[in-house]
Amino acid sequence: MIEDSHHKHNFHTHTFRCKHAKGDVDDYCRRALELGMETLGFSDHTALPDDRWLVARMPYAELDNYVAAIDRGRVDFPELKILKGMECEYVPAFKAFYSEELIGQYGFEFLVGASHFFLDDGEWVGTYGGTTDAASLRAYADYTVDMMRSGLFDFIAHPDLFGNCYATWDADTAACSRDILEAARDLDVGMEINALGMRKQARQKTEDPFPLYPWRPFWELAAEVDAPVIVNSDAHRPEDLQGLTGQAYALREELKLREMDIEALCARGH
Repeated sequence: MIEDSHHKHNFHTHTFRCKHAKGDVDDYCRRALELGMETLGFSDHTALPDDRWLVARMPYAELDNYVAAIDRGRVDFPELKILKGMECEYVPAFKAFYSEELIGQYGFEFLVGASHFFLDDGEWVGTYGGTTDAASLRAYADYTVDMMRSGLFDFIAHPDLFGNCYATWDADTAACSRDILEAARDLDVGMEINALGMRKQARQKTEDPFPLYPWRPFWELAAEVDAPVIVNSDAHRPEDLQGLTGQAYALREELKLREMDIEALCARGH
């Protein structure tokens, strides 16, 4: 087993602003230095101009405060490379917000795509509980591929999240996964092995029939397709900054998954 302490980078880090995490930028920076880390990418759930989905993200008015906290962290922790990022659902109507405001005006170094919600016949559907049949899996795959085709996102968080309410690996889940993974390979967008999912699995009741991400058949197919892969903690508390990332790296090594270009991402940091 690869030791968690060997991992120098994390690009999926949440602050208290998302309402389901604890700690601010300085708390994570102190913990990262205790762990001997080199790079810390913050990727809180993005504020959106119309303040939708506020149950799990900061309001738009808090965006300046988030940016200021990261900028202060760069001053207070110069020995740590800190990247400014956001975890974003892809709302096509807000494409200019992502590119012109987040990347352009605020200078975000990276954006993470995430399909917590997806478009199904023009309606937004929650992925937790929403991917239950062939049609919804097809909509999830199409939405995630469109997200990658936007050119905005460096990697996709927990792309196998659809398994949270679909208990069986079958022809439909395989087709959904193949479309996502082949697009990731062709567009050079990373697929995230998410250690928060592993922490959830460790707490899961054994009688629960539904798989949690990372869903192994998805990653076996990723190896076959040769999609680029990144490992992240998806930390929602400073103490989870490397929680079970060792298991995630071990899965990547076992399946001989191809790592995305981490050094190019790190080079954007301050």
